[in-house]
Amino acid sequence: MKLEFHHINIVSHDVDRVHDFYTRVLGLSDIPPVRFPRTEASADRGFAGKIRFATEGKVEFHLAERDLDVAFRNGQVINPVERGHIAFRTDDIAAVIRVLEENGIPYSDYGTAFAAEWHQVFFRDPEGTIVEVHQQIA
Repeated sequence: MKLEFHHINIVSHDVDRVHDFYTRVLGLSDIPPVRFPRTEASADRGFAGKIRFATEGKVEFHLAERDLDVAFRNGQVINPVERGHIAFRTDDIAAVIRVLEENGIPYSDYGTAFAAEWHQVFFRDPEGTIVEVHQQIA
């Protein structure tokens, strides 16, 4: 199982303001949302909040609208858009899940509930930081 750092998710009440800070003030590049196909949200699945993207060329910033109920709506425990998270991409999500289970680490498997082309799993590190690991599936 290989991991590579992929993105930092910052949660905000004003996504456009945060995006403006990172792009206009700090000079990062905008990433058009069309590059991130989203799964259509419903009453019990997905995330319909606003999201924007920026990068310095290697690491992405995913700037998402805060949604305190997203875990409940998706039948999960860990909420990735409560305080934000860091994310890694893997080539073997099943191996990541096995490692989490072998080490007794609780996780939320969102599958493709948020991103149509990513299988996402969220868990917490020992300090409570939310960590995402996803595998690109398309």
